[in-house]
Amino acid sequence: METVNAWLSGIAVPVILLAAGIYFGAKMKFFFLFHPVKLMKNLSEASVAGGISPFRALTQALAGTLGVGNMTGVAAAICAGGAGAVFWMWVSAFLAMSVKYFEVALAVLWRRKDSRGYYGGSMYYIRDIFKGRFPIFAKAFSAVFAVLCIFNSLITGNILQVNSAAVAFSAVRPLWIGAVICLLAVPVMAGSAKRVSAVTLGLIPLLSGIYTALSLIIIISGFRNVQSVFIRIFNEAFSLRAAGGGAGGFLIANAIRYGTVRGIISNEAGMGTSPTAHAGANTKSPHHQGCFGIFEVFADTIVLCTLTALVILLSDGIESGLYGIQLTLYAFSFGAGPAAGIVVAISVILFAYATVICQAEYGIVALKSLTDRSWAVVLYIALSGACCLIGAVISAERVWQMADILTSVMTVLNILCLLYACRKGYLARIIKKLQ
Repeated sequence: METVNAWLSGIAVPVILLAAGIYFGAKMKFFFLFHPVKLMKNLSEASVAGGISPFRALTQALAGTLGVGNMTGVAAAICAGGAGAVFWMWVSAFLAMSVKYFEVALAVLWRRKDSRGYYGGSMYYIRDIFKGRFPIFAKAFSAVFAVLCIFNSLITGNILQVNSAAVAFSAVRPLWIGAVICLLAVPVMAGSAKRVSAVTLGLIPLLSGIYTALSLIIIISGFRNVQSVFIRIFNEAFSLRAAGGGAGGFLIANAIRYGTVRGIISNEAGMGTSPTAHAGANTKSPHHQGCFGIFEVFADTIVLCTLTALVILLSDGIESGLYGIQLTLYAFSFGAGPAAGIVVAISVILFAYATVICQAEYGIVALKSLTDRSWAVVLYIALSGACCLIGAVISAERVWQMADILTSVMTVLNILCLLYACRKGYLARIIKKLQ
C-alpha cells in the first residue's frame, strides 16, 4: 500500500491535477485571475428563487473541505517542505480552480430533478458523458466511481475526521467524542439534502469566522514579524524540498495527515466529491455555480490555509518537533494563550461533525445512483453511525493509507473523465457565458 501511495499521490495525482489545471485554465483564459470583478458579479447573479441557494450549496461543499484538512494539511506541508511550501500551495490552488470550475459546472449541467429538488454528482455526469459512444463502459465506470465515493465517505469523510477530532480534544475520552458526533450526525443523515445544507449553513460561516478572527488576532499581534515570515516563504519557495512539500501539502484532502505528506487534495478539486453538493443548487447556469466552485478553492486554500501557515510560522512550533494537528494547536496556544488552543480544538470537533454529515450526503447520493432500495440507505446510515464510534478509537495508520489510495484513484478517474468531456466540447459550451 505504501508503494502504491508513493506512486499515486507522489507522482500521478500532482502531475495530472496540475496539467489539467493549466489546460482547462488556458481554455477559460484564466478569467478568474484576470477578471475578479466579473467573477464576483457572477456570484451575485447566480441565485434563482426557491430550492437550495448557490451559497447554501457552497457552505455544504466547504463543510467537506474546511477546518480539519486546513489545520493539519498546512502543518504537514510546512514540516515536510519548509516555509517555501506555502508558496507552492498558492500556485497549486490557483491552477486547481479551473478543475473545480469544470467539475462543478458539469455536475449542474447533467443533474437530475425529483420532487425534493435537484441532485447529481460525478457519477451521473460520468454516465451521461460516456453513454453515447460507450454505453456499457459508461455504466461500469459510473458504478465504480459511486462505490469509491461510498467508501471514501466512510473512511476519509468519517473515520479519519472523528479520529482527528478525538486526538485534538485529548482531554475527553475518545469514545465520548465519537458517540456525541454519532448522535448528532445520524438524525441529519436520515433527513434530506436540505437538512444537511441547513446545518452547514449555520456552522460553516460561524466556524470559519471564529477561526479567521482568531488567526488575525495572532497575526496582528505579531505583525512586526509578518514581513520576515513572507520573506522566508519566498526565499525557500524554489528549493526542491519546498516544492515537493508544498505540492504535497496542497494535495492533502480533508483527512488529517500523520507522518508523511501525501498527494491528496485539500479542497477536493478534481476529486469529484464536492460537485454532489453544488448539483443541488438552484442556480442560474452551470457557469454561475462553477464560479462558486472557484470561490470554494479560494476560501479553502488561499484564505484559511494562508492564515494557518502564518500562525504556525509566527510560533516556534516547528522547532518543537510537533506534527499535524498538535502543531497547529500549539501554534494557536503560543500566539493567543491556552484558551485559543481550546477554541481551535472545539472547532476541529465541529468541523469534523460538519464533514461527516456532508460526506454522508455524498455517500447517499452515490448509493442512490446504484440502487433505489430504501433499506440500502438505512444500512448506509447505520454503518456511518458505527464508523463514528470506530473512528474515535481506531489506530488510523492503515486507514490513512486506504484513504490516500481512494482519494488518488478517484482524482485520476475523475480528471480523465473531465479531459474527455473537454475534448467533446462541454467546457466550450459552458464558458459561452464568459463572452
